[in-house]
Amino acid sequence: MFRRIAFAAAFAGLISGLLLTAVQQFQVEPLIRKAEVLEAQSHDAPPTILATTAANVVVATGFALLLGAAFSLRKRRGWRIGLLWGLAGYAVFFVAPSLGLPPELPGSDAAPLLDRQLWWASTAAASAAGLWLAVFARNPLLRILGLALLVAPHLIGAPHSADGGGSVPFQPARDFIVATSIANAILWFSLGGLFGLFYREI
Repeated sequence: MFRRIAFAAAFAGLISGLLLTAVQQFQVEPLIRKAEVLEAQSHDAPPTILATTAANVVVATGFALLLGAAFSLRKRRGWRIGLLWGLAGYAVFFVAPSLGLPPELPGSDAAPLLDRQLWWASTAAASAAGLWLAVFARNPLLRILGLALLVAPHLIGAPHSADGGGSVPFQPARDFIVATSIANAILWFSLGGLFGLFYREI
Protein backbone atom coordinates (compact mmCIF):
# COMPACT_ATOMS: atom_id res chain seq x y z
CA MET A 1 0.00 0.00 0.00
CA PHE A 2 2.85 2.38 0.79
CA ARG A 3 4.23 1.95 -2.72
CA ARG A 4 0.81 2.76 -4.13
CA ILE A 5 0.53 5.88 -2.00
CA ALA A 6 4.08 6.96 -2.89
CA PHE A 7 3.50 6.67 -6.63
CA ALA A 8 0.16 8.47 -6.48
CA ALA A 9 1.68 11.21 -4.32
CA ALA A 10 4.66 11.60 -6.67
CA PHE A 11 2.49 12.03 -9.76
CA ALA A 12 -0.04 14.29 -8.03
CA GLY A 13 2.73 16.35 -6.41
CA LEU A 14 4.59 16.83 -9.68
CA ILE A 15 1.55 17.99 -11.64
CA SER A 16 0.14 20.13 -8.82
CA GLY A 17 3.55 21.70 -8.11
CA LEU A 18 3.94 22.67 -11.75
CA LEU A 19 0.41 24.06 -11.82
CA LEU A 20 1.04 26.06 -8.64
CA THR A 21 4.22 27.53 -10.12
CA ALA A 22 2.35 28.66 -13.23
CA VAL A 23 -0.36 30.32 -11.15
CA GLN A 24 2.21 32.01 -8.91
CA GLN A 25 4.11 33.46 -11.85
CA PHE A 26 1.01 35.26 -13.10
CA GLN A 27 -0.78 36.10 -9.84
CA VAL A 28 1.57 36.11 -6.86
CA GLU A 29 5.09 36.98 -8.04
CA PRO A 30 4.18 40.37 -9.59
CA LEU A 31 2.71 41.48 -6.24
CA ILE A 32 5.82 40.35 -4.37
CA ARG A 33 8.11 42.25 -6.76
CA LYS A 34 6.05 45.43 -6.33
CA ALA A 35 6.16 45.07 -2.54
CA GLU A 36 9.93 44.64 -2.59
CA VAL A 37 10.24 47.86 -4.58
CA LEU A 38 8.07 49.64 -2.01
CA GLU A 39 10.10 48.19 0.82
CA ALA A 40 13.36 49.32 -0.86
CA GLN A 41 15.31 47.18 1.62
CA SER A 42 15.36 43.78 -0.05
CA HIS A 43 18.70 43.08 -1.67
CA ASP A 44 18.37 39.31 -1.94
CA ALA A 45 18.23 37.87 -5.44
CA PRO A 46 14.76 36.57 -6.24
CA PRO A 47 14.51 32.78 -6.59
CA THR A 48 14.62 31.45 -10.12
CA ILE A 49 11.60 29.77 -11.69
CA LEU A 50 13.50 26.47 -11.55
CA ALA A 51 14.12 26.81 -7.80
CA THR A 52 10.51 27.86 -7.20
CA THR A 53 9.22 24.94 -9.26
CA ALA A 54 11.42 22.45 -7.42
CA ALA A 55 10.29 23.78 -4.03
CA ASN A 56 6.63 23.69 -5.07
CA VAL A 57 6.89 20.11 -6.32
CA VAL A 58 8.59 18.98 -3.10
CA VAL A 59 6.00 20.72 -0.91
CA ALA A 60 3.11 19.44 -3.03
CA THR A 61 4.44 15.89 -2.87
CA GLY A 62 4.77 16.13 0.90
CA PHE A 63 1.20 17.32 1.22
CA ALA A 64 0.10 14.55 -1.17
CA LEU A 65 1.71 11.98 1.13
CA LEU A 66 -0.28 13.41 4.03
CA LEU A 67 -3.45 13.12 1.94
CA GLY A 68 -2.48 9.56 1.10
CA ALA A 69 -2.11 8.64 4.76
CA ALA A 70 -5.60 9.96 5.48
CA PHE A 71 -6.97 8.48 2.24
CA SER A 72 -5.78 5.00 3.17
CA LEU A 73 -7.77 5.05 6.41
CA ARG A 74 -11.09 5.33 4.57
CA LYS A 75 -12.71 2.90 2.15
CA ARG A 76 -14.08 5.30 -0.42
CA ARG A 77 -11.82 6.05 -3.40
CA GLY A 78 -11.77 8.08 -6.61
CA TRP A 79 -11.12 11.64 -7.74
CA ARG A 80 -14.40 12.98 -6.35
CA ILE A 81 -13.49 11.80 -2.86
CA GLY A 82 -10.02 13.19 -3.52
CA LEU A 83 -11.53 16.62 -4.11
CA LEU A 84 -13.18 16.44 -0.69
CA TRP A 85 -9.84 15.55 0.89
CA GLY A 86 -8.29 18.43 -1.02
CA LEU A 87 -10.93 20.75 0.40
CA ALA A 88 -10.10 19.48 3.88
CA GLY A 89 -6.38 20.07 3.27
CA TYR A 90 -7.08 23.59 2.04
CA ALA A 91 -9.15 24.31 5.14
CA VAL A 92 -6.56 22.86 7.53
CA PHE A 93 -3.31 24.12 6.04
CA PHE A 94 -4.36 27.43 4.52
CA VAL A 95 -7.76 28.76 5.57
CA ALA A 96 -7.53 28.08 9.31
CA PRO A 97 -4.00 29.51 9.79
CA SER A 98 -4.80 32.45 7.48
CA LEU A 99 -7.67 33.52 9.72
CA GLY A 100 -5.06 34.51 12.29
CA LEU A 101 -2.01 35.07 10.11
CA PRO A 102 -3.02 36.21 6.63
CA PRO A 103 -0.37 35.89 3.90
CA GLU A 104 1.98 38.87 4.10
CA LEU A 105 3.98 40.71 1.48
CA PRO A 106 7.60 41.82 2.06
CA GLY A 107 7.63 45.03 4.07
CA SER A 108 4.72 44.06 6.31
CA ASP A 109 5.27 44.33 10.04
CA ALA A 110 5.02 40.92 11.65
CA ALA A 111 5.66 39.10 14.90
CA PRO A 112 8.92 37.12 15.31
CA LEU A 113 9.18 34.31 12.79
CA LEU A 114 9.45 31.51 15.37
CA ASP A 115 6.27 32.68 17.12
CA ARG A 116 4.39 32.72 13.83
CA GLN A 117 5.72 29.29 12.82
CA LEU A 118 4.72 27.74 16.14
CA TRP A 119 1.22 29.22 15.95
CA TRP A 120 0.82 28.12 12.33
CA ALA A 121 1.93 24.56 13.09
CA SER A 122 -0.23 24.24 16.20
CA THR A 123 -3.23 25.69 14.36
CA ALA A 124 -2.82 23.28 11.45
CA ALA A 125 -2.45 20.32 13.83
CA ALA A 126 -5.45 21.33 15.94
CA SER A 127 -7.53 21.98 12.82
CA ALA A 128 -6.63 18.58 11.32
CA ALA A 129 -7.49 16.73 14.52
CA GLY A 130 -10.61 18.82 15.10
CA LEU A 131 -11.93 18.36 11.58
CA TRP A 132 -11.32 14.61 11.71
CA LEU A 133 -13.18 14.26 15.00
CA ALA A 134 -16.02 16.55 13.93
CA VAL A 135 -16.60 14.58 10.71
CA PHE A 136 -15.72 10.97 11.56
CA ALA A 137 -16.15 10.53 15.31
CA ARG A 138 -19.30 8.67 16.34
CA ASN A 139 -19.20 9.75 19.97
CA PRO A 140 -20.95 13.14 20.39
CA LEU A 141 -18.43 14.17 23.03
CA LEU A 142 -15.57 13.57 20.61
CA ARG A 143 -17.35 15.65 18.00
CA ILE A 144 -17.68 18.47 20.51
CA LEU A 145 -13.97 18.09 21.26
CA GLY A 146 -13.30 18.37 17.54
CA LEU A 147 -15.23 21.62 17.30
CA ALA A 148 -13.34 22.92 20.34
CA LEU A 149 -10.02 22.11 18.68
CA LEU A 150 -11.10 23.99 15.56
CA VAL A 151 -11.87 27.11 17.58
CA ALA A 152 -9.13 26.96 20.23
CA PRO A 153 -6.19 28.46 18.25
CA HIS A 154 -8.29 31.47 17.29
CA LEU A 155 -9.42 32.04 20.86
CA ILE A 156 -5.78 32.00 21.93
CA GLY A 157 -4.94 34.37 19.10
CA ALA A 158 -2.11 34.57 16.60
CA PRO A 159 1.09 36.52 17.36
CA HIS A 160 1.24 39.95 15.76
CA SER A 161 3.71 42.82 15.68
CA ALA A 162 3.15 45.47 18.32
CA ASP A 163 4.01 48.19 15.79
CA GLY A 164 1.43 47.40 13.10
CA GLY A 165 1.39 48.97 9.70
CA GLY A 166 4.40 48.51 7.47
CA SER A 167 5.39 49.87 4.09
CA VAL A 168 2.83 47.85 2.10
CA PRO A 169 -0.39 49.76 1.28
CA PHE A 170 -3.76 48.16 1.97
CA GLN A 171 -4.75 47.40 -1.63
CA PRO A 172 -1.63 45.39 -2.61
CA ALA A 173 -1.82 43.51 0.70
CA ARG A 174 -5.46 42.59 0.05
CA ASP A 175 -4.67 41.60 -3.54
CA PHE A 176 -1.88 39.35 -2.25
CA ILE A 177 -4.23 37.59 0.15
CA VAL A 178 -6.71 36.98 -2.67
CA ALA A 179 -3.99 35.77 -5.04
CA THR A 180 -2.46 33.37 -2.54
CA SER A 181 -5.92 32.09 -1.56
CA ILE A 182 -6.65 31.25 -5.20
CA ALA A 183 -3.22 29.68 -5.74
CA ASN A 184 -3.55 27.49 -2.66
CA ALA A 185 -7.09 26.47 -3.59
CA ILE A 186 -5.84 25.35 -7.00
CA LEU A 187 -2.98 23.46 -5.34
CA TRP A 188 -5.17 21.57 -2.88
CA PHE A 189 -8.01 20.74 -5.24
CA SER A 190 -5.60 19.51 -7.90
CA LEU A 191 -3.68 17.52 -5.29
CA GLY A 192 -6.82 15.89 -3.94
CA GLY A 193 -8.40 15.14 -7.31
CA LEU A 194 -5.20 13.87 -8.90
CA PHE A 195 -4.22 11.78 -5.90
CA GLY A 196 -7.66 10.19 -5.82
CA LEU A 197 -7.43 9.45 -9.54
CA PHE A 198 -3.91 8.03 -9.48
CA TYR A 199 -4.46 6.08 -6.25
CA ARG A 200 -7.38 4.32 -7.86
CA GLU A 201 -5.67 3.65 -11.19
CA ILE A 202 -2.22 2.54 -10.01
